[in-house]
Amino acid sequence: MVNIDKNRLPRHIAIIMDGNGRWAKQHAMGRIRGHRKGAQAVRTTVTACREIGIAYLTLFAFSSENWGRPGEEVDALMNLLADYLDREASTLQEREIRLAAIGDIDKLYPPVRHKLLDIMKLTERNDKMVLNLALSYGSRDEIVGAVRKMVADQQSGKLSVEDIDKDRLAAYLYTAAMPDPDLLIRTSGEYRISNFLLWQLAYTELYFTDVLWPDFKKSDLLAAIAVYQRRERRFGLTSEQISGK
Repeated sequence: MVNIDKNRLPRHIAIIMDGNGRWAKQHAMGRIRGHRKGAQAVRTTVTACREIGIAYLTLFAFSSENWGRPGEEVDALMNLLADYLDREASTLQEREIRLAAIGDIDKLYPPVRHKLLDIMKLTERNDKMVLNLALSYGSRDEIVGAVRKMVADQQSGKLSVEDIDKDRLAAYLYTAAMPDPDLLIRTSGEYRISNFLLWQLAYTELYFTDVLWPDFKKSDLLAAIAVYQRRERRFGLTSEQISGK
């Protein structure tokens, strides 16, 4: 088991869960079976993050571009999401995990959207961890939407041009109530951000692994955190400034 320093944990971990399709192909199964196996890895990862003390976990579950996939696959992903919510609602409550979501969730199938909102309401007072699902999410759309809201507020007199700065724009994003991710993990050996949290990842540590998402285990999560803890986060400063020397 990888040893990590519990006093230097990333506060917020974001994960691009990639590789379900390739895992299915390797095992001579259909893509939908791969997604089902990937859902098991979600449970493992959420449980592990809660156990070790991660405050925020954001999972890229369904992108705005995923709507362009074959209808059968989209239907299966929506059904898997509904099944996950049904299966995990009581566990989220028991473990005091608050469910949140970012993205254009109005586009989700109505039964899934209603189930999601119900469980978000059910868990809204939980304060041990936030599980944040990125659903129907695209970062460029998020930024464009934030700019549109700012323009509308400026035109109505709620916002002046002089008020606009980095913090003000961030307050209009889906993630306004959350800290930026400290660590981004992407599985399956791909080295892309894929339109995920483009604004929020400005100073995030990036970690890429060849492990396919359905095979991602607690030990893989701990390995990523261990690498994160060996890095020096400078935020544009020098090492000497960070150390105070």
